[in-house]
Amino acid sequence: MCKRMRVSIRTGMFNPDEAHYAQGVMVELPYPTCDTLLMTRMATDAVAKIFRPGFRYSKAEVLLMDLRQPGEFTEDLFAPKQSAECVRLMQVLDNINGRWGRGTLRAASVPASPDWGMRREMMSRSYTTKLGELWMVRCD
Repeated sequence: MCKRMRVSIRTGMFNPDEAHYAQGVMVELPYPTCDTLLMTRMATDAVAKIFRPGFRYSKAEVLLMDLRQPGEFTEDLFAPKQSAECVRLMQVLDNINGRWGRGTLRAASVPASPDWGMRREMMSRSYTTKLGELWMVRCD
């Protein structure tokens, strides 16, 4: 469950000759939620508010904050709550994507193969998250 998101965009990070622009916004979700459709819609709306045409954007990020498992927080009796139908829908989406592969089902606003992508030439390997990629040191 997520309660808040931070959305930010930056331009001209590595080129001193380009105009620079960086902006961020904190988005408060209406209730703690696991609804990726709601989070996608709220993030898209946030980017629309802070986007300025005429810049070459070099980075965008969405940070999910205040992550909790269901039952780890005290809910407000008077605040709106995530519907049971939404919880079931997210479980079905997770089950289908778990069985048929990540991204099998996704929000319509997320392209299947976007024309942009993360620059991976400088990406670090997964030494800290995959045991099979840990370096082995031997003393003979």
